[in-house]
Amino acid sequence: MSDQEFIGREKLGEGLSGCEVRMPRSKEWQMVAKESGREYRIFVASPSEVPPPSGFPVIYMLDGNAIFGTMVEAVRVQSRRPEKTGVTPAVIVGIGYPTDEPFNPARFYDFTMPTEPSELPKSYDGSPWPEMGGAESFFQFIEQDLKPRIESMCNIDKNRQSIWGHSLGGLFVLQTLFNHSTSFQTYIAGSPSIHWNKSRIREMEQHFTEQLKLNPHKIDLLITAGELEQSHPSRMNEYAKALAERLFGYADCGMHVEYKEFEGEGHVSVLPGLISRTARFAFQPLK
Repeated sequence: MSDQEFIGREKLGEGLSGCEVRMPRSKEWQMVAKESGREYRIFVASPSEVPPPSGFPVIYMLDGNAIFGTMVEAVRVQSRRPEKTGVTPAVIVGIGYPTDEPFNPARFYDFTMPTEPSELPKSYDGSPWPEMGGAESFFQFIEQDLKPRIESMCNIDKNRQSIWGHSLGGLFVLQTLFNHSTSFQTYIAGSPSIHWNKSRIREMEQHFTEQLKLNPHKIDLLITAGELEQSHPSRMNEYAKALAERLFGYADCGMHVEYKEFEGEGHVSVLPGLISRTARFAFQPLK
């Protein structure tokens, strides 16, 4: 089935009859990373509108199995009236795994850097965590394999590329910002798991800001959390807000940073609100 394309495949429940539900202008295929040999399920939705001269903005979203459809419909509906909603048509790319489940344990490897055992939180049931430490290889898959494929299919504005991640995916977004800050122009880190490797993230941040002072360039960063995550022992909100506040000080170097806490939302329920906020943050009409 490798590289075979499907149109918005959604399996119907057992015993139901009828046609499959299709998502307009969406495709799906399996893709193997050239370097690592790891397999991914790629979801892509493209606008029906004629692309602007510079091409469409694009967003690469981790955990594509879980959130691709939500983002596609949010952008498809809101981009009909950009002057009212502040959302322009965009190409949506979901990076997922060959499963019909919303999340896959392989994300632990793909989204994390090598981590000292003493830095890791305890698992909920005391069992060992899945294999970790493949974030750099995963980044190279996005940069060297996936981006060229998407750019061969869609008219992309390379100056309006975004990356989105939530939880461990939010951690990956921050690692990408700190280590590869010119690969994207917009970074969205939802409920980032900074507690997973906080000392190393702090080192990356310090190196990033030192380099940014030497080579200022435009970066947009949105960091978010759910209000109800304040009670989580990871101190997720505390770390996320503190990071945003430190980075506020680099506006003169080109950084635009926003921090948003979603009222009444928890770690998972926050996703629809985060996606809607992402659409306005990443796909604003050009002035």
